[in-house]
Amino acid sequence: MWRNRLWRSIQRWQGIALVIAALVATVWLAWTNQLILYINPSYIVFTVIMGAIGLVFVVASFVTKADHDHDHDLDEPRRGFSGPLSVVATLLTLFVAVGLVVVPPATLTTATADQRVVNSTGVGTGTKTVGAAASVPTGAFAKFTVADWSSLLRQTTDASFYQNKTADVVGFISKDPDDPDNVFYVTRFVITCCAVDAQPVGVPVYMPNWKSTLHPDQWVKVAGTFDTNPSSKSQQAIALVPTSTTKVDQPSDPYLY
Repeated sequence: MWRNRLWRSIQRWQGIALVIAALVATVWLAWTNQLILYINPSYIVFTVIMGAIGLVFVVASFVTKADHDHDHDLDEPRRGFSGPLSVVATLLTLFVAVGLVVVPPATLTTATADQRVVNSTGVGTGTKTVGAAASVPTGAFAKFTVADWSSLLRQTTDASFYQNKTADVVGFISKDPDDPDNVFYVTRFVITCCAVDAQPVGVPVYMPNWKSTLHPDQWVKVAGTFDTNPSSKSQQAIALVPTSTTKVDQPSDPYLY
């Protein structure tokens, strides 16, 4: 008898337990400023508000279900595999929700960048165009992001366009697949909505034997000027020739939007 009662209790509350676990994980990630590793910051307020609304519905469902169960006892649990499978699914979901809170989220790395191919897609309408870059003051180029330079490099490979344009970019290192010994990308992920749609963009850097002092996934700040890529193997026509390369910590917000 007590086993049947326990089973009925699990069936009654598993859905509510899953919703509560998901809401707690979401709110916790937002509170600790880690939700930005999953979604665009512009959606965080909306997500938290929807989580709060969801909590209201959970409480209302809890009250309604408690009243219903007080008046009507449930039938015996159904035979077959539906019950055990439901419990397994519940436990797995709870495990994932708890994992989101307990295990620190990690940023996307070169493994993802290699799978999605650096600079294989456009980087959005907010980046710089050749026309806009041609008219900005010289000092403004130091504020261009990896996404800005990546967009320009996709638009033109005319070496004269990059003369007197000094870059100062921060990102993690991912190797150039065509010349991994002498060229690497200063890479960032651009996120439109969430980490699922993250696209890697990068600025090619010509630095012979760079692996002797640096390694993939390391965050660096690279300053220099653009020139025709000296590498005979790389497919990148223009590369950043560094005047300084400094190891830095990963930014608190590693993505670009």
